[in-house]
Amino acid sequence: MGALDAVAARVAGGAGVEFRPSGSSMVPLIRSRQSVRVLPADPSKLEVGDIVLARVAGTVHLHLVSALDHARRRVQISNNRGRVNGWTGHDRVFGICVAIDGVPRPGAAGKSRPADPDGAR
Repeated sequence: MGALDAVAARVAGGAGVEFRPSGSSMVPLIRSRQSVRVLPADPSKLEVGDIVLARVAGTVHLHLVSALDHARRRVQISNNRGRVNGWTGHDRVFGICVAIDGVPRPGAAGKSRPADPDGAR
């Protein structure tokens, strides 16, 4: 179980979470170790370009929504370097990134479900 699996479990449980992901796949949107705030997502409201915490083919990613398939209730997830991770169902989209280093993420407002105040950090 990786670090993002634990974050995904908390978000899936209703918590808002702040953490510092590592890696370069989302540069320049998110740089390694920048603070991000993720709230539980409402997948039906997602748009291309949103940054989500989702499980694709068994791995949890904090990546971009690159395509939508409303009829089949799924989203395509990709990094910011052109690599497509694949399609995943709405049930495996746990959260949406609402802020990076305390700066609100454009377009993220209104796409989350209310976080459990007891689980928010």
